[in-house]
Amino acid sequence: MGCEHCGSGCGGCGQELLLTEAELALLRRFGEIPFLPAAAELDMKTPVYLEDRERPREEYAAAILGLAGKGLIRLDYGVPLEGFDYASYQDCPLHGSMALTGRGQDVLEQIEILGIGE
Repeated sequence: MGCEHCGSGCGGCGQELLLTEAELALLRRFGEIPFLPAAAELDMKTPVYLEDRERPREEYAAAILGLAGKGLIRLDYGVPLEGFDYASYQDCPLHGSMALTGRGQDVLEQIEILGIGE
């Protein structure tokens, strides 16, 4: 897979993949639960994840956008989680889901094999 943005640390061209602490924590969360809820305002610019209150909402938004930009997760507001109670997301009109991509799964496996910590 080629990469036009090597300076961003996306790792798409085989170079070093750079992850923030929040991105790494969220990636590990996907290792525990394969599909996570997401929500957003109608402009879809700021994703919302409220299931873990350890980090501020803005930090999760940045982590979601970072992982999606690096091709590690898929964020889809057209596919809400079936049976999930989005009551805590009521202030956001778009309800969707997030999931690891194949590349994300590969990276997560490498992190687990290498024992990379936050």
